[in-house]
Amino acid sequence: MEKSKNSSRCCVYPGSFDPFTIGHHDVLERAIAMFDLVYVSVLNNAIKHPVFSVEERVDMIQRMVDAEGMKNVVVTSFDGLLVDYAHAVGARYVVRGLRATMDFEYEFQITALNLHLAPDVETVYFMARPEHSFLSSSAIREIGSMSGDITGLVPDSIHNIIAERLRKP
Repeated sequence: MEKSKNSSRCCVYPGSFDPFTIGHHDVLERAIAMFDLVYVSVLNNAIKHPVFSVEERVDMIQRMVDAEGMKNVVVTSFDGLLVDYAHAVGARYVVRGLRATMDFEYEFQITALNLHLAPDVETVYFMARPEHSFLSSSAIREIGSMSGDITGLVPDSIHNIIAERLRKP
């Protein structure tokens, strides 16, 4: 794993991304504009019983990054504590998206714990745009598993991969 040489302008955008939505994409685009290097990092969290394996999620996100020519993005995965991973890659910032009050309460607790563990790692939040505020990976999984149309809910460059996989029993 390559460590950022300029950690003051490097961030980690962590998540389960099961699958990656246009809401995630919006947060990523905004992070790219703010930071020199963005690590999109898939958390290996088997407790959530993901539909897509960590490798599949990393591959899908990398395909999207390549298709869109996102030059300052590194797609990886990690296990363990987020702050340890941030230190390992030289990131001083964590990027998170907020959709609603429930997200805020959860993120507030996580940020407080992360600051306790690593006071040098700050969290930067991007509020969901209103048109994405209803969107979640679990909603995409539910719609797709019932052969519903997920067009416009996931990035075009990985739409077919996600739709095909979710239709499978």
